[in-house]
Amino acid sequence: MHIEITTDAALRELLGTPIQRVLDKDRRMFTSEHRDWIAASPFCMVATSDADGRCDVSPKGDPSGFAVVVDDTTVAIPERPVNRRADGFANILKNPHVGLIFLIPGRGDTLRVNGRATLLADAPYADQMVVKGHRPAIILEVAVAQIFFHCSKAFLRSTDPSPRTTGA
Repeated sequence: MHIEITTDAALRELLGTPIQRVLDKDRRMFTSEHRDWIAASPFCMVATSDADGRCDVSPKGDPSGFAVVVDDTTVAIPERPVNRRADGFANILKNPHVGLIFLIPGRGDTLRVNGRATLLADAPYADQMVVKGHRPAIILEVAVAQIFFHCSKAFLRSTDPSPRTTGA
């Protein structure tokens, strides 16, 4: 039997409400800790959805520091054409709201950034994004609406030290 959850009240009845410490970590501007995290991160996932709500998540990565914190409320991510699908970018043209998760290898926690995206063909800081002589083809610039660190519980729960077989 399936019991669908259709209201916020039903959701909260099952999960409870977040503790105040969790609510208090939301920010709207980058702190020095956020800036340091982004400078150390070589990998980011970008979540988008089109006007009809169809979702996409695209990985972005380069050497640590590939993303640039432009100012207190803006972060920029370079695009290096690889498969040229551009699914997420096409979504942004229809719906600019994005979610980012910045990861650092070996760390379980993550930095989450939600905001409004703009696609740029060039920007004054593009030279900071050159890798192996290549400027970014496109720059994804995100105006921050929400920033917070996300705890490592999911990563810790996903680690299973026992060997498994796949049956394949």
